[in-house]
Amino acid sequence: MNVMTKQNETVTPRKIVDAPSVGHNLVPRPKLMTVEDAKALDVARMTDLFKAHLNPGQLHFMKLLGFHKIKIERAEGMYYYDQNGRKILDFFGGFGSLALGHNHRRLLEVRRKFQEENRHEIAIAFMSQYAAALAYDLAQVSPGDLDMVFLGSSGSEAMEAAIKLAERAAGPTRPKMVYAENSFHGKTKGVLSITDGQLYRGDFRLTDNTIKVPFGDIDAIERAFVANPDIGAIVLETIQGGGGINQAPAEFWQKLRRLCDAHGVLWVADEVQCGVGRSGRFYAFEHYDVVPDITAVAKSLGGGKSAMAAMIARRDVYLKAYGTPKTAMIHAAATFGGIGEASITAIETLNVLYDEGLIENAAVTGDYLIERLTELQAKYPKIIKEVRGKGFMIGLELHDFSQTLPMVLRPVVSVLDDKLKGSLSGFLGALLLRDYGVLVAFTEYNRNVIRLLPPLICQREHVDEFITALDDLMSRGIVSIVKDFVKSQVKSA
Repeated sequence: MNVMTKQNETVTPRKIVDAPSVGHNLVPRPKLMTVEDAKALDVARMTDLFKAHLNPGQLHFMKLLGFHKIKIERAEGMYYYDQNGRKILDFFGGFGSLALGHNHRRLLEVRRKFQEENRHEIAIAFMSQYAAALAYDLAQVSPGDLDMVFLGSSGSEAMEAAIKLAERAAGPTRPKMVYAENSFHGKTKGVLSITDGQLYRGDFRLTDNTIKVPFGDIDAIERAFVANPDIGAIVLETIQGGGGINQAPAEFWQKLRRLCDAHGVLWVADEVQCGVGRSGRFYAFEHYDVVPDITAVAKSLGGGKSAMAAMIARRDVYLKAYGTPKTAMIHAAATFGGIGEASITAIETLNVLYDEGLIENAAVTGDYLIERLTELQAKYPKIIKEVRGKGFMIGLELHDFSQTLPMVLRPVVSVLDDKLKGSLSGFLGALLLRDYGVLVAFTEYNRNVIRLLPPLICQREHVDEFITALDDLMSRGIVSIVKDFVKSQVKSA
């Protein structure tokens, strides 16, 4: 039987047996792809499988940007290489996951050696020397008394651990948690309650013990603390990523630390994206000479080769929540928390960061990138509204679409600005990829922002390559850019 019908649709069966049972094994073998089969997939087949088994709705946006035409064959350093051998300069950086670039040789070597020696991965029944060493290293790079570590696999998992710890340490009489407008802390149910995005929140039933304040508004936070003595914690990204690369001034963070101390509120700093050297310091909050009670890192901690995340907390806070035999297992490591190869990859990542001076490079070369972008802003003031960020976490905000057009067209188009938000950044992103081999990212909430998160190995020549491409593209003018984009969509159709 080759097809089956369901609700008047014809679909291909998901499982087809292509080989008889072997020996005494009575389990029939499904028709599976091998690793070599996967490697050999062409773009058309990849598209079919993506629609059938992954996310058909997402494919719509990939087609708009032209991403659906590309198959990445390999990646090294600052570049991807596609099926045609074309180099693609990576200023997207896996949303900040590639501090060391693609396939750093030191990571490949430690992972190869780990595998060749048949080292153990799962260490739940026993202590893991690799998890213990990584926890030590994280305590060493963390300021103040941030020295108790929980290891996980994703930013969401690390942030879940952080807010659970904060709630337990604050105690049952202080369950409320403050978070900021335009925040993003993850998509799992707990942190979704403090993620300010209706797209992600959907219709899920979330916890109601939260209070939202404007990001960077210390007076609003103080009013919330005074009016709600049952607030036990405040959770903030040090630099908002999805919100559009938003920062607060140094005095905000210093006042926040004093305010939390005065009211007995725990401060949780989300450094999942801005941490691990991206801002030009290991933690972005270090720029402001303050230390939170709890923080979390992920993304680049795995060096782009493994899924690794960590929550790091003050020892007294941690022990208050989980410091007795009775409470120690309430939030102990999950099955893959501190898995061997991921841990040694993170250990090597931290060492490479310091051995190769990549944190300093993020600061110095990041300043150079901001300088070059600011020059472009002066050259194209009707297109670029603002350049902001720190290190290699930079937002390039574009004007609303109507403001980029000739004066005579602005009144007509301005009524559509809200619906057109993100269109210009999308046009530029798509054409940068198609015509110049440059990949950039975007932000979830402020869709007019192009997000730049290049690997920390990025050098001045890579910045110059990116700026040259962006300058040439913007020199075409908005009308020409729109026409070129529309033509590309017509050809794709």
